Formats: sequence, structure tokens, C-alpha cells
Amino acid sequence: MNRRAFLVASAAATGLAGRASAQTARLEVYKSPTCGCCSAWIEHMERAGFVVDARNVDQDALYAFKAQSGITPELSSCHTALVDGYVVEGHVPAGDVERLLAERPGALGLTVPGMPIGSPGMEMGNQRDAFDTLLLLQDGSTEIFERHS
Repeated sequence: MNRRAFLVASAAATGLAGRASAQTARLEVYKSPTCGCCSAWIEHMERAGFVVDARNVDQDALYAFKAQSGITPELSSCHTALVDGYVVEGHVPAGDVERLLAERPGALGLTVPGMPIGSPGMEMGNQRDAFDTLLLLQDGSTEIFERHS
């Protein structure tokens, strides 16, 4: 089964098939039980109207899930989510996920590699790092989806 088929099957199995918006989309988030920034990102997504089902998993299961979802180590962050057939890796802003769901590109999903200061869930006062949200294409390559300065 290829990555896209896995994601679509996962989405269908959890009732996520079809088009979704933030008001109806359900995020299935896989994270470490002790990660505070993951919980802060989840709160950001809920404030934007997403319904979130958070699943605490051990690190080995999380790394395996990332690999199954097409997330390589250089593209990874601390949590991985599925939404409407797409993977969302790391501290991706809610607006970028909403745009992904509206435009429906032929891609695996979005990633914000690492943990940039100032990204959703990584707020530290007035500190902000510029970061890019990357569109993860089906062949594993990426392109810039949105720049955040």
C-alpha cells in the first residue's frame, strides 16, 4: 500500500472521507503524552474550529507512524495528525490546514519541520522565528505552501 492509499484508508476508517472544513474536520493527532507544545497546538486547532482526537503514543509507535505517513526525519516535528486524507506534521497554523482542505492539492499533506519559535504551540512571548509550511508531495519532495515571517 502506498502512502497516499494508507492515508485515504485511514481517513475512511475514521469517518474522515470527503471534503471537510475547519468547522467539520476531525484531526486525529498522535503525540507523546508529556509534550506540552503538542497540547498547545491542539488548543490552537480547536480554537480554529477543528475537532481533535488526541492519541498519546510511545516514541517508537510515533516514529513508525511518521514513517508510514511519509514523514522523513528532516521533515518531522513532535506530533503528527491526519485530517481528511492528509497528514499534518508539526506546528502547522490552522489557516494553512484550512487552505489545504479548501484547495485539495494532490499531495500527502503539510509539514512545519522542527519546532520554530512563534509557530502555533511554540509561542514564547514576542519571539518569532520565520518559518515555512511545506507541502509534502506524493513523491516525497516538498514545495513551499506558505511563508510565515
